[in-house]
Amino acid sequence: MFLSKSRTLTLIALLASTPALALTQAQIAPTAKLPDLVARVDIPYDSFTLANGLRVIVHTDRKAPIVAVSVWYHVGSKDEPAGKTGFAHLFEHLMFNGSENSPGDFFEPLQVIGATDMNGTTSFERTNYFETVPTAGLERTLWLESDRMGHLLGAIDQKILDNQRGVVQNEKREGDNQPYGMSRYAMMEGLFPEGHPYHHSTIGSMADLDAASLDDVKAWFRAKYGPNNAVVVLAGDIDAATAKPLMEKYFGDIARGPDVTHPTVSVPTLSAPKTIEMTDQVATTRIMRLWAVPGITDKDIVPLDVAATVLGGLNASRLDNALVRREKLAVSVSAGIQAMEDVGMLIVSADVRPGVDPATVSKRLDELIADLLAKGPNADEVSRVATQEVTDKIGGLEVVGGLGGKASRLAEGAVYANDPAHYKAELAAYAAATPEQVTAVARKWMQRPPLTIVIKPGQRAGYEEAKPAPAKAPPVAAAKPAQMAENKKRIPMPPIGKDADLHFPKVERATLANGMKLLYAHRDTVPVTRVSFAFDAGNAADPKAKLGTQSLMLSLLDEGTTSLNSEEIAIAQERLGASIGAGAAMDRTSMSLTALSANLTPALALYADMLRNPAFAPEEVDRLRNQQLTRIASELTRPQGIATRILPPLLYGPAHGYGVPFSGTGDPAVVKTLTPADLRAFHDAWLRPDKGTAFVVSDLPLDRVVTALNAGLGDWKGQGPAGSKADTAPVPAPKPRILLVDRPGSPQTLILGGQVIAAKGTDEISTLLAANDVLGGDFLSRLNSDLRETKGWAYGVSSIVNRVDERMPFFLYAPVQSDRSGDSIAAILADTRAFLGPKGVTQAERDRTIDGKIRELPGSFETGADVLGGMQRNFYAKRADDYYDHLADRYRAMTAADLDASIRAQIKPDELLWVVVGDAAKVRPQLDQLKLPVEATTLPGGDK
Repeated sequence: MFLSKSRTLTLIALLASTPALALTQAQIAPTAKLPDLVARVDIPYDSFTLANGLRVIVHTDRKAPIVAVSVWYHVGSKDEPAGKTGFAHLFEHLMFNGSENSPGDFFEPLQVIGATDMNGTTSFERTNYFETVPTAGLERTLWLESDRMGHLLGAIDQKILDNQRGVVQNEKREGDNQPYGMSRYAMMEGLFPEGHPYHHSTIGSMADLDAASLDDVKAWFRAKYGPNNAVVVLAGDIDAATAKPLMEKYFGDIARGPDVTHPTVSVPTLSAPKTIEMTDQVATTRIMRLWAVPGITDKDIVPLDVAATVLGGLNASRLDNALVRREKLAVSVSAGIQAMEDVGMLIVSADVRPGVDPATVSKRLDELIADLLAKGPNADEVSRVATQEVTDKIGGLEVVGGLGGKASRLAEGAVYANDPAHYKAELAAYAAATPEQVTAVARKWMQRPPLTIVIKPGQRAGYEEAKPAPAKAPPVAAAKPAQMAENKKRIPMPPIGKDADLHFPKVERATLANGMKLLYAHRDTVPVTRVSFAFDAGNAADPKAKLGTQSLMLSLLDEGTTSLNSEEIAIAQERLGASIGAGAAMDRTSMSLTALSANLTPALALYADMLRNPAFAPEEVDRLRNQQLTRIASELTRPQGIATRILPPLLYGPAHGYGVPFSGTGDPAVVKTLTPADLRAFHDAWLRPDKGTAFVVSDLPLDRVVTALNAGLGDWKGQGPAGSKADTAPVPAPKPRILLVDRPGSPQTLILGGQVIAAKGTDEISTLLAANDVLGGDFLSRLNSDLRETKGWAYGVSSIVNRVDERMPFFLYAPVQSDRSGDSIAAILADTRAFLGPKGVTQAERDRTIDGKIRELPGSFETGADVLGGMQRNFYAKRADDYYDHLADRYRAMTAADLDASIRAQIKPDELLWVVVGDAAKVRPQLDQLKLPVEATTLPGGDK
């Protein structure tokens, strides 16, 4: 709620522990100027084009011996003809299943290279594949990417197509199974008319996926995937002089493909306002207003995005301030543009606070939109949006690869704007935006009739399922391997070069004036400082009789201090380009700051005020309590949320600190009763210098950081007794069984198995983690390879060793198609028993896993956030600061027998407790076939 500066402070606020002097607006005024920030965003590049039309862009960044390889094909779901929806995305999957000269899963050779940030995605207009690899593995990576660009079709057969069709359909089920998951189809179909290239979603329909044939696949590849329809970006430890002969060597012989003609696309306007109403298993009603708007390169897109962000994209947006803070009609709001090549969607959304009439929220939503269009934003709002945009871009300069790094930024500009440096034009447009320009553009596009989608709590409509898989005929021996059908001889796969050594940044130590220990590492890649105060608290510290106290307390740290109200705090962060957040894991509670180093002093002043002087004003406590209750209700509509609320308390027992729902949101009956005094007591017992350690990564020197921290926190002292935890209470004996939660209409079943193992997080568990990677910890693991790649029953299956300080939990996680629920548990158990018994780690699995882990080390600490995380892991696991410098030697010494011994000592598959969330009418008969007791269970605060 907005509170005036003349407000009367509550007694709770007056009694705040060791209050600092009231923070003034001058103390949190930004130092950095927007033009200076814009000038810092620069990704210099060279480019050249091969004779076959392949465009190549090279950016040099020598901070680490790694290179990002990003391959973008200018083809996506908008290019799909009628009856072929989902085809581009299906083909993305097929291109990960081996090529003519490298048959088998594409991830396998990449893992051996030591690739990180490797994946592929499909959008409406492009399909991209990306990986960040050690420099020593670059040449092999280029060979692999060129083989699937120019030598793919002979490796694709009916078996691979059928398998990946099933994987994609399970990916679709997984997304559809989430609350509000079906709204994505209504958005596209409601905004864009039948026949429009953007009328259908990228994931496609089950019927069209069922109908995809092998001939369709090959025709699609020949028509769309030529080098002349692609861009390759190399970013990192590479230069153009080195790159050009390599690209000629590996890509130069690929024949040019047909010229690709993309469909003509217009931005449609609805003839009249249109409303689509849906029901779903959701916690609260969601109201959405949508407009079709121009695409990425249109001159209107930046000012229109500024308008949308002012409306609902800032922390102190118009919608947040009115609907969430002041009037308390909504629990969350948002507004922004999903920008695509030819069109975009401006989406405004409000989740109605339970108990409030949705019609009231809908009316206020329209009034607030109308007010923005009538009066426009003010100069401060426009400046805050531009600062946020520039700050995000500066942060992205740390990363060479992935989806948001420098390679991706250059590729996006090249594909969509024919200009790799298009990001500069975008930033210049944000910096030059004026209230008058933003107002005019917003009126132009948002005064047209909107599409309204309303999703209310209730039962879902019937689900479109895939056709049952046909019975498989016995395999027929082929005359020659399928991959040779269209194969052309080429140079052999090149060897991997000499491995580079990791040199973790030097860690320095200091002590703040309040006695708090500080660990510091210097990184000057970007002008950014990251600060994290980590306290020995976490979910394990939540009072057993008042579960949810910590979560509610943390949510209020940015909702008002003795000097500033919640709106003022949000505005201050936006002006500074800073991000301050609080969160908790099982053992630790953290408050973190990421700020432009030029604004560090005012950002730390704000950070210190929020940490030391939370007001816990009663009206704000009531508002955030309702939001937390809604989050709990939302957890109970999500399969993952249901399972992770039920399983941990049963594994650890009610007396153990870890015997709580892992989300930390607590017990709804308790949350309803929490008072400001409860929150104050938890804050004072746990968020205090004697419970905390400071971690900093910055381009600024240590002495400047210490001086800045002491200015706001040097005299901060703990008040009253410190808290204590119950994280060493006895763990109950295992009671293996299946707990079934009925979620009618679910197209997929969520399976979560778990047990408490003997190992603690402070043990040296690198061998155990490597062994778990072979079982289920990475994409090529036994479990994922069986249930996804062989059987096609799941989009992904994994096993997880969850690192906590005391005895750790082990989980088996499998969202699977409903008709294979029982079979999947049986398969997981069979695979796990075999792995722990007669079919342990093979030498090939050991070599692939260990070689990959060694080679990925140099790329594992590319960003300041990575370094900060590494420092924290070392500190809390009681490891030396240079632990990562010697980890490669530790890996090299591991044998397959070592891996087997480490995991066999921990995992007992016959002691697993299972939670299964799905449509009980379909699932229960399958579970009854297993040799385990099956019990229907009741959700905490929910129904059976």
